[in-house]
Amino acid sequence: MGFIKKLFGGDKVIEESEELGKVSWCALTTVEQLNELKEASQTKPQLIFKHSTRCGVSRMVLRQFEGAYGFPEEDFDLNFLDLLNYREVSNAISSMFQVMHQSPQLLVIKNGVVVAHASHSAILELNLNDYV
Repeated sequence: MGFIKKLFGGDKVIEESEELGKVSWCALTTVEQLNELKEASQTKPQLIFKHSTRCGVSRMVLRQFEGAYGFPEEDFDLNFLDLLNYREVSNAISSMFQVMHQSPQLLVIKNGVVVAHASHSAILELNLNDYV
């Protein structure tokens, strides 16, 4: 059991500063921010990474995404949603963009609508070049 807890993190909640250090994430914590993000998508594509801080699969996909992400800051705004602490924001995303909730999940928003979304390992298969 100790090996499994060490591998997948057990019940440990990951600190945002530790987890989010590899790319410049903006923490998405309010529905108001979500409205601003939708408006900002008119001029710059927005990415939302929905993450469960207690899920080993979600943590693994986040790290792989961060390791593979290589776009300059002017291409995308990166938004990070901690699902456990901001469930109401996750619900608002589902409602506003008509995308069923999954975790982990990446949404690409452009011109006020979701132009692509994927969950789990399919996140790493999204070709973000198509949305710059």
